[in-house]
Amino acid sequence: MAGTEEGGVGEASRMPHVVMVSFPAQGHLNPLLRFAKRVAAEGVLVTLCSTDHIARRMSAAASTPVAALADPTPVGRGFIRFEFFDDGIAPDDPARDNLDLLMAALRSTGPPALAALVRRQDVPVACIINNPFIPWVLDVAAELGLPSGVLWVQSAAVFSIYYHYRHALAAFPSEDEPDVTVQLPGLPPLRPEDLPTFLLPTSPYKILKNVILEQFGNLSSASWVFANTFEELEHEVIEATANRQVLIPIGPLTDPPPEEGGSKGNGRREVRADLFKAAEESIEWLGRHPPRSVVYVSVGSVVVLSEEEMEEMAWGLKQSGRPFLWVVRRDARERLPTGFAEAVAAEGIGLLVEWSPQERVLAHEAVACFLTHCGWNSTLEALTAGVPVVAYPQWGDQVPDAKMLVEACGVGVRLPAPAIRSEVQRCVKAVTDGETAEATRRRAAEWKEAAVKAEAEGGSTDRHIKAFVEEIRKLAAPATN
Repeated sequence: MAGTEEGGVGEASRMPHVVMVSFPAQGHLNPLLRFAKRVAAEGVLVTLCSTDHIARRMSAAASTPVAALADPTPVGRGFIRFEFFDDGIAPDDPARDNLDLLMAALRSTGPPALAALVRRQDVPVACIINNPFIPWVLDVAAELGLPSGVLWVQSAAVFSIYYHYRHALAAFPSEDEPDVTVQLPGLPPLRPEDLPTFLLPTSPYKILKNVILEQFGNLSSASWVFANTFEELEHEVIEATANRQVLIPIGPLTDPPPEEGGSKGNGRREVRADLFKAAEESIEWLGRHPPRSVVYVSVGSVVVLSEEEMEEMAWGLKQSGRPFLWVVRRDARERLPTGFAEAVAAEGIGLLVEWSPQERVLAHEAVACFLTHCGWNSTLEALTAGVPVVAYPQWGDQVPDAKMLVEACGVGVRLPAPAIRSEVQRCVKAVTDGETAEATRRRAAEWKEAAVKAEAEGGSTDRHIKAFVEEIRKLAAPATN
């Protein structure tokens, strides 16, 4: 094990060892790493694995040699290290952007590569955890005689929707009956427009639907199914689903601000798995603005808005009368009005960055609201930060996530699609000015308090993670004694 001869790092070899395997995407890596930190902090060695392509991207984003990622890093009372396996696609092959081809390559190359990785570990492995899109990880664990688990990276509500669809336990919209209202235990009636879009008969993304549903094919072989949510947020659906599949809520999986000292407040070097280099000037720029004045805008790492939407969003933000921080990835810059970024920067009213340290941004006192695509990571980060939202979902689980934020949590408003500038202005004003906005802020603050309570010592999430660690400690005992 690299680096274990120095200081106290040799302790890692005597700890229970968990291998976690992530699908190669930022939205999957983030929650799995955060789960890894929580587990490691209890005195566990966690080896977090993904593909060689992810290793190269992490190395570039952090300006760190790939080899250094394998060094165990202290987190609380434990350690985290990274290892990677070949996905069977050459680094410069454009096929990497084709999900069909990537999934086929992972299914072919991944199982033997992961099995070899696990076998060569210098510390006995107690269990293997994966996240969606790579269900074959559970099969590898079974072949190796190891217990396994899954971290579901979307809401418990969305888990229940997919579970009932996959097992034909409820009526869903179909080509013959597209207007079905879905009735599921623990959830309000769901109209077609409330469902994950991949389940609609009109969805053009059949591959994404199939990839998601594939995880449910061998889910029964998992010893644990964790969910990135918390009891206070989704108690009813978690309880209602338990008679078919027990979900263990271990969220919200977010990172504390750096000043709190990283995971569990240990003050050691922060462990990250960023695939994009964050614009640190975002924080300095926010510091030049008054409390609750800035509109923060991000549609995540996958969604790309049309040229018309980008133009309407741009002018709507500018005409809102508030400063704004807008994450516009490089592949979307050309859709902006000519000279827009330069003009708003010169006026001091807007900053456009390619990527931001989102949790730090949302925690900043200058942020008034978050215009979000409602990906589940962003949804939990908004609730944990207590920031009101303007919900602008695009596809998949973002649609029910937006419904939860607006209707169940009451922390924002829905921006109709496609966006037009007058609606952008109206929605921003609705969550930032007046009595309605004040009520929204109060509810957002209440959800922040509930999230903090779940994560705190003795909270629901803390109890579930400690119970899991105790289980793997018993599993590891014969190998580590």
